[in-house]
Amino acid sequence: MKEKLILADSKDDYGRTPLLWAAEEGHEAVVKLLVERDDVEADSKDNDGQTPLSWAAVRGHEEVVKLLVERDDVKADLKGKYGQTPLSRAAEGGHEAVVKLLVEWDDVKADLKDNDGQTQLSWAAL
Repeated sequence: MKEKLILADSKDDYGRTPLLWAAEEGHEAVVKLLVERDDVEADSKDNDGQTPLSWAAVRGHEEVVKLLVERDDVKADLKGKYGQTPLSRAAEGGHEAVVKLLVEWDDVKADLKDNDGQTQLSWAAL
């Protein structure tokens, strides 16, 4: 039987990996499976500089956000192309539970500014 090579961290034309897609869609079991692999970069950025954590945050997937922030190899304040972090993305999406979870995390600084000078929490007012 011929064995097929599976590239679990391959990127599509938008720079998105299977982990990023699973995080955005809230597929907790798939995210868990992928982050446990040695060949998957948990903080991989797409072409817009967004990570699996930032996509899970903007979509309000609290359990996926928890899975990701608990990892040592995920930077919870990593900025995207426009300077937004997972916290500002969650605030932008109106996801209070995710905002609360991220604000309580030691690695998250609520006073960081994006490229337009807006603080992360000012996104909640928009």
